[in-house]
Amino acid sequence: MLTVPEGRPTICSIDLEALRWNFRQIKRKVGPQVKIMSMVKANAYGHGAVAVAKTLADESSDAFGVATVEEAVELRQAAIRQPIIVLAGAYVKQIGQFLAHQLTPVIHDLKTLRSFEAALKSGAANLAVHIEIDSGMGRTGFLPAEIDFWRPEMQKLKALRIEGVFSHFSDAETLNEAYSEGQLQTFASVIAALRNAGINPDLVHMAKSAALLTTPHSHFSMVRPGLALYGIYPSPLLSEQIALKPVLSWTTRILQLKRVPAGTCLGYGRTFVTKRESLIATLPVGYADGYRRLFSNRAAVLVRGCRAPVAGRVSMDLTTIDVTDIAKVQQGDEVTLLGRQGDVKISADEMASWADTISYEILTSIGTRVPRIHINSQED
Repeated sequence: MLTVPEGRPTICSIDLEALRWNFRQIKRKVGPQVKIMSMVKANAYGHGAVAVAKTLADESSDAFGVATVEEAVELRQAAIRQPIIVLAGAYVKQIGQFLAHQLTPVIHDLKTLRSFEAALKSGAANLAVHIEIDSGMGRTGFLPAEIDFWRPEMQKLKALRIEGVFSHFSDAETLNEAYSEGQLQTFASVIAALRNAGINPDLVHMAKSAALLTTPHSHFSMVRPGLALYGIYPSPLLSEQIALKPVLSWTTRILQLKRVPAGTCLGYGRTFVTKRESLIATLPVGYADGYRRLFSNRAAVLVRGCRAPVAGRVSMDLTTIDVTDIAKVQQGDEVTLLGRQGDVKISADEMASWADTISYEILTSIGTRVPRIHINSQED
């Protein structure tokens, strides 16, 4: 049974059976020889990291990717035993946590490499690491053009063991994209040079959700799906490559209904004025919950299987919608902000278009005061 907290009805439902389905489709796509690092950073893209990681651990995810040590420790404390790779920065003062919780740092630069090696040697400890190569993303990572400078340093390591080497695509949402192919060739040449120098990482990985669909020759020994796990296509064109199921739906209920005359101003700044007698519903959700202020007078929600426009500015805790054209609306009716009612749906991509952003930001911006309720759709 689905247990919903009593009181304020704004919740996210996370369908763990859909999550399992997506993982299995990805596994089938890459084949049994390729390992999967499931990306669960940013609270599993807003889906609840612990519940998601436990579900995927049961599906035999080979590893988990997070951004910070704090995210990794949360998973360890929840009894996640698979390798956890911390991708968005390793700091020498965190070595104790890496060792205590058996976490794998990513090293992006020579200064950090040297500081980790020195600190571990002084404590007579060893640690597996992954090395990032900047093949064209332009953020973090060792530059291929400087390989003759940093490769000898890696050959001398004693306390650090290079378990993995990886890179990150800048753009892999389209098939045969020239820049992505160039990145891939650059990365492959670095891997070959490292192997020739006696550095043989067990894990080589580059493909994120898009690339694991568009660029099979980028799979190497591991892939890093993120968005696809949660049932969202990195590009609409990729829906032809794999069948995914959305995992998250975001709902609330009508707090108040009010019939107002023509000429009534709604919300801060009076940005919406009714042109007719209107039925206005107020919802207990606002930008403090991650329902973006940019949705004001742009977005729509679903009520009784119909679209209702957001009318007026989204405020911190409340949002008003126009339900004049929807029959039999009642106080307490369920309202879908993200998800499906009958044959009508609102996707994360559509929400992103209203806010001039991307689906990643929509999902990860849903606030912590919105409870995540984890369900299994086959049972609930």
